[in-house]
Amino acid sequence: MTKEHPNIEVLKRLDLTNMAANAEVLAKDFIWHYFNLELPEVHGDYHGIKGFTDFFTKMARNTGDTFKVNVISTTPMGDELVVTHVKDLMTLKGKSMEVDAVVVWSIADGMIQEAWDIPAIYSVKVTMY
Repeated sequence: MTKEHPNIEVLKRLDLTNMAANAEVLAKDFIWHYFNLELPEVHGDYHGIKGFTDFFTKMARNTGDTFKVNVISTTPMGDELVVTHVKDLMTLKGKSMEVDAVVVWSIADGMIQEAWDIPAIYSVKVTMY
């Protein structure tokens, strides 16, 4: 049995349902970059655990608490980077949708240092769920 990459183990400790617990896995100067010009009220950089929490609070508010993240795959890239493919589910502006996104994580010294969240904006799938 092969041992899991240590950076994937770090990501598994991330808990979107308990933001306070993430202080153990996010570096003090952590930065979350969110790229989506279609959502200018959310687009931008978020600093530290407070910024990370603020991002998910904004997403919940903008989607009527329907925002869910489903991880499709997680791939380590060398010693520092991990790429996750996720499918975000939400209702936005009255439309239920699925959005593919990638998140590129920078992990060093057992802590998440930085992340870039990049959603697909041209191939959003409107669904009925």
